[in-house]
Amino acid sequence: MSTALSTGAPKGNLPALKEGTKMAIITAEWNSHITEALTEGACQVLKANNVDFDTYHVPGAVELTFGAARVLDKYDAVMVFGCVIRGGTPHFDYVCQSVTAGVTELNARGSKPVIFGVLTVDTEQDAIDRAGGCLGNKGAEAAEAAIKMVDFSCAVK
Repeated sequence: MSTALSTGAPKGNLPALKEGTKMAIITAEWNSHITEALTEGACQVLKANNVDFDTYHVPGAVELTFGAARVLDKYDAVMVFGCVIRGGTPHFDYVCQSVTAGVTELNARGSKPVIFGVLTVDTEQDAIDRAGGCLGNKGAEAAEAAIKMVDFSCAVK
């Protein structure tokens, strides 16, 4: 079982955003060895694309929606990073349903994009594989999506 986490590299070919674009990253502290790797992947992409950003932390995945809602008006996009690993109780289902519905509701309001960077996995290894392991870094992919969605938002104003 490999536990080495890389951050992933920017893929390039992303639109150049207007100067002054600013994004927020909200990261859950629960499963921090995973969520911090996702955050680092996003930070690398944002830095490589000259996008200013701020980072915030909340206790767990359910609190990500509250965090995003609180900062949404101050940023051009918000990314939320969490990791929920299936256990032997229904807690996994409740947490996943809550954060997914919350982010969906924020996006349905249509004011700013909220990028869903929450890993919902069966095992810790599944998360490691997606947080800089053999399947890349979903945090870096979320940052790329945020850049594309801000560009999209500007194009349809």
